Amino acid sequence: MHVLPIEPLALALGEERVVGSDRTISFNSVRYSTPPGYTGARVWCRVVGEELSITARTNSGDLSEIWRHQLSTPGVPQIIDAHYPDHPDGWSVHQPRLQPRSEAEIAFVGIGPGAGRWLKEAGPAGAARIRAKMARAVELATVLGSDRVDQALGLAATAGRFADDDLVSILEHIAASKPAGEVVRADEAHSVQSGTIAWQALGRQPTVATESRAD
Repeated sequence: MHVLPIEPLALALGEERVVGSDRTISFNSVRYSTPPGYTGARVWCRVVGEELSITARTNSGDLSEIWRHQLSTPGVPQIIDAHYPDHPDGWSVHQPRLQPRSEAEIAFVGIGPGAGRWLKEAGPAGAARIRAKMARAVELATVLGSDRVDQALGLAATAGRFADDDLVSILEHIAASKPAGEVVRADEAHSVQSGTIAWQALGRQPTVATESRAD
């Protein structure tokens, strides 16, 4: 038998990430903080049940799990204040507040909270032509209403959909979806199936009609 390696294979550790200058890594479009001392270091992330396990090489040179976070969704970063002892309450690393400056940015953010969430996620996701997409969203909000477009932008941010036609596609899906009260359930009154009344005669003796003849 061969001697087992001291360290696990990289594949067993999970997906490799590099800790950014803000001491966070990005996993499935969500930011997770790491303890101090790992800025610029390679770490490995793997899902364990409902948690994200982060493994790194410690100062002693061994591979060890340095933190576990609860899994989150895009737009909801997992930032632990204890990871930033040099920043009171961790405020300097929390998701920055949107500060729209131009008229176009003010109009877009004014659509609603979904628009703000879309803008926060579009940049880290590497979306292209963000300003053009913002202007298109404002035009759609003028025609279709801010509530519907804001809902679509929020769904796009959650799903990580930032392509050119994604917003229109989501709006079309919302328009085609009926409220629960309007959903028609399949029953005898709403069916394309032919009736079953003809089956009632199955197994019965045919009735022969006789004509009464006059004597």
